[in-house]
Amino acid sequence: MIQAIGLTSASRGDEAPAVDDLTFDARPGEITALLGDSGAGKSTALRLMLELEPGRGITLFGGRPLHRHAHPANIVGVLLGDVPGHPSRTARGHLRMLAAAAGAPAERADQVLEIVGLRDAADRRLGEFSLGMDRRLGVAAALLGDPPALLLDDPAQDLSPRDTAWLYGLLKTYAARGGTVVVTVSDPRTAGRLADRIVTLDAGRLVADQSAQEFGRGRLRPYVAVQSPQAERLALLLAGDETEITHESGSRICVYGTTTARIGETAFRHGILLHRLADEVGDTGVPESPHGDRAPGAVSLAPVREARPPAGPARPVRYELRRLAGIRGPWLIALAGVLASALSTLVLLRTGHHAVSLRLLTGWAHSLPLPPAALGGGLLGALSYGQEFRYPALAPANAPVPRQLRLLLAKLVVNGGAALAIAGGAAAAGVVEAHFLGGHGLPRLLVLARIAVTWGVLALVCCWAGVLAAGVFRTTALGLAGVLAVPLLVAPVVRRAATAPAIDAVRLATQPVRYSFVLSLFALLCAYVATVLRRRNPISFR
Repeated sequence: MIQAIGLTSASRGDEAPAVDDLTFDARPGEITALLGDSGAGKSTALRLMLELEPGRGITLFGGRPLHRHAHPANIVGVLLGDVPGHPSRTARGHLRMLAAAAGAPAERADQVLEIVGLRDAADRRLGEFSLGMDRRLGVAAALLGDPPALLLDDPAQDLSPRDTAWLYGLLKTYAARGGTVVVTVSDPRTAGRLADRIVTLDAGRLVADQSAQEFGRGRLRPYVAVQSPQAERLALLLAGDETEITHESGSRICVYGTTTARIGETAFRHGILLHRLADEVGDTGVPESPHGDRAPGAVSLAPVREARPPAGPARPVRYELRRLAGIRGPWLIALAGVLASALSTLVLLRTGHHAVSLRLLTGWAHSLPLPPAALGGGLLGALSYGQEFRYPALAPANAPVPRQLRLLLAKLVVNGGAALAIAGGAAAAGVVEAHFLGGHGLPRLLVLARIAVTWGVLALVCCWAGVLAAGVFRTTALGLAGVLAVPLLVAPVVRRAATAPAIDAVRLATQPVRYSFVLSLFALLCAYVATVLRRRNPISFR
């Protein structure tokens, strides 16, 4: 059971709110259609129900607001637009990633692919999907948590008749099994055929809440559509007290109050050629709003509820692992980092670098701000949040990507592990090159351990700086820029501060990059936590 009570969107200056005091119920086992023209407030109403739009009122899902449920994906499935998935990710990989976010088992991905008819396309990449396949995938994502309710915003928009028939059939089957469906539609005839209950909106206000039978009797009017080169003559023959005829064009008329049989017989008797003869349903127009004339923009003084960010993944580490490994990009970055490190080490050996050191084993030439493998780890970290903002799989359409400390921790752990793996591969390649090509023996265990720890810490902090910078600045490019800014901008400042006469920090001056990363990580972490805490208080009074 879904109960929407007093939904009112935030005021827009002198304009009336997009949704004004909307109240309705959506019952289990029924399809409830929100009907209205473009701009009537249907999409805004759905977003208010999902707490993605600031405004007043409340929506109860099973007696509680959505934010009071631990796992919202298990309460309501949502389809508000096209699937924001990475084009290189497969359909199965995308759904398994979302299954981890919803707390569902990985096998659920194959089950919903079967339900929506995409089993044969499970291993195809999302960039190859047609619009109809993309919409089916969106429905599959909404069904992942096996929710008792579905909210869909004009799901049949731009679909072919075949895909539309399939979608409406699926929704009817879902409702027949006890599910609750709320769907927005613009065509009253579609609403009459699809829904069990129709809630009509006009300028954001409720004008009618009717059963399908009441809606059909009061809003829809049957007629016979006739197309003939002799339409004018046929209209004269059909004219009568109980018959109403309207002319749509020179060869098309609409006849109310009669049947196709009578029209066909009349045309046959008088030798009139018919090109088309079909029963159709017409719209009598939106009924008058029961709210009366309210002043535009007049709203109550009740507190405004701010939009809430979507919930983060239920299993953040599993989600991040599937997000990272589900596309080729991270694998290519790792390979490129190791190969670039090996090539740079080879250059150092050929240019007379004799001492076995961190710079030799990691290919850190003096002309490079950071070792290639460390830059690869930083890029992986930047992508971990950059891709979330570019392809917001965790957030419905136009919703903010969730910023949660547990999601941040998962990204730090998973991507940090990947960065250490890249660093290990690069160091192993450097040791092999130094031994076989440079004639260097293996360094003592203590020296090797010190180099390994220093190298691991450097790779780790590069990755973490990328994660935090991308999380704060919301793009991959600025995330990587945050990594490069440490050796290029922060380290020189630290070096100059350490060599000032008033500061006794000789060790700080010897390794400015390490300490510069510590300072940068601390600053970025504080900025990230500030963005999280800023969203923790969703209620404000205006």
